[in-house]
Amino acid sequence: MTRTTETVETETGEARITWYPAPHPRLTLAASHGAGGGIEARDLQALAATLPAHGVTVALVEQPWRVAGKKLAPAPKTLDTGWRGVWPALAQAGPPVIAGGRSAGARVACRTATELGAAAVLALSFPLHPPGKPEKSRADELLGAGVPTLVVQGGNDPFGRPAEFPAKDTYEIVEVPYGDHGFAVPKRAGLTQDEALAVITDAVAAWTRSLA
Repeated sequence: MTRTTETVETETGEARITWYPAPHPRLTLAASHGAGGGIEARDLQALAATLPAHGVTVALVEQPWRVAGKKLAPAPKTLDTGWRGVWPALAQAGPPVIAGGRSAGARVACRTATELGAAAVLALSFPLHPPGKPEKSRADELLGAGVPTLVVQGGNDPFGRPAEFPAKDTYEIVEVPYGDHGFAVPKRAGLTQDEALAVITDAVAAWTRSLA
């Protein structure tokens, strides 16, 4: 799998983009990580390995706090600032850019999509609420994205199971059966880990075809 890496200076420090180019790109998916991990997340890596063959260049973005080796993510406003700083490098590649991310990265993508001119949003493991606190909903961020949005959510995600999401026509949602917040599935599940990842990659590939 061909890939290149570049660093980008932002107001919050140096960010890093790892590019997985499509031979004939029609879209770019820019996706960032969550607050508890990096771009090595299984879903991000699966998309990077799969989507280029479907005409989608994948750009995995490491936020400045992660590049700097810090263990704790900064406040949401700081995450948004870092994402804004990376956006020009993502957009200059040419094709329309889907803003994406997992968990905290999905929230950033939703909050900034309209402002930055994103073509769409891919929200992986959107943290609808803190575990055990459904009253602290973040649904407004998701519903306010303002562009076509796909949510991919684990069936057993403690940050929000698919049935907890509001019924709105402003987004689509795909469930990964038995998946937790990291899309890991237990051995008792009716599908393997590879099959669970295929649910994600198949759904996202089909969705991107509907965009362009």
